[in-house]
This record gives sequence, structure tokens and C-alpha cells, in this order.
Amino acid sequence: MTDPQQSSPVPPPAAPGYPAPPVAPPAYQQQPVAPAYPQQPVAPVYQAPPGAFSGPAGGYADPYAPAARPAGGSGLGRVALLLALLATVVLTIVGAVLAWQVGHGIGSSTDLTALENRVSSDDLSFLTPVRDLILWVEITTWTATALGIWALVQGIVAIAKRRGRGPGIAAVIIAALGPFVYGLVGYIVFIVALGVAATQR
Repeated sequence: MTDPQQSSPVPPPAAPGYPAPPVAPPAYQQQPVAPAYPQQPVAPVYQAPPGAFSGPAGGYADPYAPAARPAGGSGLGRVALLLALLATVVLTIVGAVLAWQVGHGIGSSTDLTALENRVSSDDLSFLTPVRDLILWVEITTWTATALGIWALVQGIVAIAKRRGRGPGIAAVIIAALGPFVYGLVGYIVFIVALGVAATQR
């Protein structure tokens, strides 16, 4: 047995004239290398106690994004567009035809100078020959107004509910321009018919 306190063996002395034998280098001891990045402390993992539920408790599920509301059909917007076209285009044509007949009837029954005097004195007796046509003009005007308002409201609802946004936007624009188109076309046709009838007398 060797004594633990005995020092490491000493190499024997070299003979004269010969080189000393090489001495083995001391054993390499690897030094601990510090990590390049400091390690983050790992959060402790808690284990569920025996008998606990493994899944999430009811009512405490992870939040999730609400499902996108599917867009409805485009029927609402199309109906609004149809109503707007009916009020602005069709009834404008009907009103123009009636305005032509009213203008031609008034121009055939009275002189333009007498007509001007009656209008300036608020004398509406010049409408007597065309009173039936005036009634139809009023019916057409109020019908176009009601359909235009309906188309305007339904177009706004179609845009808000995404049920035919394109036709709904077109319906709102056409319905908003409808009264101006109806009044302008009717006035121009009435003046032209009045002038034509006055020249034919």
C-alpha cells in the first residue's frame, strides 16, 4: 500500500553523459467555463394536487375572437335601387308627359300676356281647362316623393347591414337627386309645351 501523504515520485537522476528523461506534464485540469449568456431563472412548474381536474374549469376558457358576422343577401340594396330608379326615372318620364299636356292645354286656352297677368295676380283660373291633368300631376309627384324617401331609407339600412352595399349606395345617390331631376325636367317640358302651344294659336 502507498502512503497518501507520500509525494509524487521523483524521477531518477540521469547518468552522466546522457540527457535527462522527459518528465510527463501534469494532468490537465479543465476549468469551468462561464456561459456566454446568463441563464434566466426557470419558473417553477406546479403540479396539480391528486384528484384535481386536468382540463380548464368551465367558464374560464381562453378568450377568442368573435366570429365575423356573415354578410346577408343583397336583396335589400337591390330593392332600394329599384325603388329609386322607379321614383327618379319612370315617374319623371310620367311627370314630363303630364307637364307637356298641361303646358300645351294652358297655352292653347289663353294668351301669354293674359296668362302672365293672371299669374302675377295669383289668379289660378287658367288651370281650369287642365284641372284633371293637374290632379294626375299631384298624384305622380306625391308617389315619386314617397318612393324616393322609401328608397333613401332602405338604401341606408342596406349599407349599414351590409346587405347589398353597392346597390344601396347607388339607391341613396339616385333617391337624393330624384326631386331635383323630377322638378327640373317637368319645368323645362312645361315651358316648352307652353311656348309651342302659344305659337300655334
